[in-house]
Amino acid sequence: MDALERLKREMLPFAALLGVEFVSAAPDRIVAELTVREDLCTRPAVLHGGAIMAFADTLGGVGTMLNLPEGAGTTTIESKTNFIAAAPVGIRITAEATPLHRGRRTMVWQTRISTAEGRLVALVTQTQLVLEPRTA
Repeated sequence: MDALERLKREMLPFAALLGVEFVSAAPDRIVAELTVREDLCTRPAVLHGGAIMAFADTLGGVGTMLNLPEGAGTTTIESKTNFIAAAPVGIRITAEATPLHRGRRTMVWQTRISTAEGRLVALVTQTQLVLEPRTA
């Protein structure tokens, strides 16, 4: 089973709550889409910054998971978001995460979130800690 099929079958609970729909998944690029819903918005009816950050964090975490050795885990230890433009309720946004660094102890991912027309909504850079497999 390839990475995309695995993600669709074993959907992460928080990603499902957000409404994340994975389009493609590989160790060097994750793409997903999200429809901006009213319950994810602030006022005036635009996507909440926390929802944007959570969307990006989901992709960076998935990208890291696809690069982990057997039994290892990951957690986000740093995240920086530049908010560029609003994403109004009703539109569909796309996020593309690519690795800037894939090391043994940390991985750094950059996620670009944009509208269907290509307008940049946010740019997120996050660092994932690689958690060693637990031994008995």
